[in-house]
Amino acid sequence: MSPQSTHPPTSETFSAAAAVELAVIERSGFVESRHLGSAVVVDPDGAPLIELGAPAEPVLTRSSLKPLQALACLEMGVPLAGESLVLATASHRAEEGHVEVVAGMLDSVGLGPEDLQCPAVAPADRGDRMRVRKDGTLVSPLHFNCSGKHAAFLMAQQLGGHDTAAYLDPDSAVQRQVAATVAEYCGGPSDFVGVDGCGAPVHALPLTRLAAGIGRLAAGTTEHARTLRDAVLAHPWAIEGHGRPNSVVVEKLGILAKFGAEGVMVMGTPGGHAVAVKCLDGSSRPTTMVALELLVTAGALPAEQVVPVLAELDHRVTGGIGGDGEPAVVGALRSSSAVLTAAEQLGRR
Repeated sequence: MSPQSTHPPTSETFSAAAAVELAVIERSGFVESRHLGSAVVVDPDGAPLIELGAPAEPVLTRSSLKPLQALACLEMGVPLAGESLVLATASHRAEEGHVEVVAGMLDSVGLGPEDLQCPAVAPADRGDRMRVRKDGTLVSPLHFNCSGKHAAFLMAQQLGGHDTAAYLDPDSAVQRQVAATVAEYCGGPSDFVGVDGCGAPVHALPLTRLAAGIGRLAAGTTEHARTLRDAVLAHPWAIEGHGRPNSVVVEKLGILAKFGAEGVMVMGTPGGHAVAVKCLDGSSRPTTMVALELLVTAGALPAEQVVPVLAELDHRVTGGIGGDGEPAVVGALRSSSAVLTAAEQLGRR
């Protein structure tokens, strides 16, 4: 069953005129590309500390909302814990461990991969594609990056005695709970609900309200929020994959991090500070760097911890081969002046 938009598609993302430059790609001293967007950092009460661009305008949250969608399943009594709870929150790479956990989630309520309504795809990484090809299961809905979220939705419907075939319908029990959880944590209902790439309802929210909701969750303001946050921090590999940006940030910095398609990123600290970023061109390339640097600027993370993480994620630009036989570094992804001077806003608040 394919969900339908619950509002006329009249809303839109902020314009380029309202955006600011968030980052640039520099090659051989020449600025080659520019990423425009908006960003906001909020304090533990949800009040903005830093605002860049148009963070009060709605954006489609995409997978950055998954922590709140998983939280909604907990609030319905779904027995998610540990890795299964993280997979409900994840945009995974279909590593072997990811697939095994999602399959187990479905099996625990008497369901299987055939009940998933997300697309069937191959794993994201070559090694995993080679592994599953030998088993004759190259393409499967279990491999889709949102399959853990879909499995959690199915569990909620099944355990509540609701129609599992309708789990993507905005009027289904689980999607009504998602809407209620979003409203509770983000200070009101979504501005717009459409259809995400996986087929599930996708909610539009201003970045400021999205960041506030993620901050409340990351701070563990309820028992369910603490359960989810602690699971993610205990199993960082599961939220994206070994060596992937979200997993590295969670593991090395002990904060919640979740990207969404089309250039969306949220991060929340256990202290309740949070950041939300939207890159207007839909690129995720600058979002981790921008989000972390803004959290440092706001005093929510220590720079000495963030610098090695950014180095590990490697934002260098290469060209040709150097004398050591390795790719020669000729530039880098760099934050814009708007991001680097954001500290000036702190003194005005």
